Amino acid sequence: MTSARPTGPFRLGDRVQLTGPKNRMHTITLKEGGELHTHHGVLAHKDLVGLPDGSVVLNSNGHEYLALRPLLRDFVMSMPRGAAIVYPKDSAQIVSQADIFPGAVVVEAGVGSGALSLSLLRAIGPEGRLYSFERREEFADVARANGETFFGAVPENWSITLGDLAEALPETVSSGSVDRVVLDMLAPWDCMDAVAEALAPGGVVICYVATATQLSRVAEYIRGMGVFTDPEASETMVRGWHVEGLAVRPDHRMIAHTGFLLTARRLAPGTVAPEVRRRASKSSYSDEDVELWTPGAVGDRSITDKNLRKRVREAEKGAAGARIARGEGTDASSEA
Repeated sequence: MTSARPTGPFRLGDRVQLTGPKNRMHTITLKEGGELHTHHGVLAHKDLVGLPDGSVVLNSNGHEYLALRPLLRDFVMSMPRGAAIVYPKDSAQIVSQADIFPGAVVVEAGVGSGALSLSLLRAIGPEGRLYSFERREEFADVARANGETFFGAVPENWSITLGDLAEALPETVSSGSVDRVVLDMLAPWDCMDAVAEALAPGGVVICYVATATQLSRVAEYIRGMGVFTDPEASETMVRGWHVEGLAVRPDHRMIAHTGFLLTARRLAPGTVAPEVRRRASKSSYSDEDVELWTPGAVGDRSITDKNLRKRVREAEKGAAGARIARGEGTDASSEA
């Protein structure tokens, strides 16, 4: 997997996060002759080349800018989006709970804007393999461009397949060859049979769903299959703290519910797991009940085709900037 080293002096092609007056941030890709133009003045890219990470540089009007390489979480929160992203707090839990390890063969569906893909690629390393599946071509284009922008090139061990996972997965991987499967989709139960066939014994499936009704349905479906361990569910909430002298208190805002995570492990063929004793459920649900709790029904906004095309152009512009900085093309446009 191609990836620029995130350490050492700044070099042409590096992405740099600049924090200037009033804590305003700008993220640029260093290139020959490049300049950052703001109403505070002009900062030449060449002034950053050779400086160590964490340096302060002055622009043409004497304003100070703190220069740092953006962390993965910084890039994810500011990159162009086609679909809603998996937040860094959830990506970290997915990597941990699913035990994504160097060299792992991982399947991901859907790819969305590529936020989770970047974390998975980091975790599996150059020896691993990530198979991403996405139904919408525009989302795949945004994800691929974001991956190229962040890593400097599209990783060779990453493929994005267009199509429905239930149909495309058996055509892409052989039975029992996948270590981990990550599902970020509206109805993960629809492709669970294909997932069970692809997973190696002991492999992990982890589902990221938005609503409690989706969580209930996928959990009961997995239990009913009889080929997985009993699923475990959780959600992650992050609350920051204000710490300044003796003024120590929770922040007024927090990143609360973004989604539920549900994990289970593939049993060996023919194995029957020990029965888990639980109270019998007195409730049931129908497809109509599930529909009432889909993201669209509870008010989540879907992106328009016009806006999506704009996001694709933004993502591809970032990828083109990375190619230009590597000397693989020319661009007459200035970067602001």
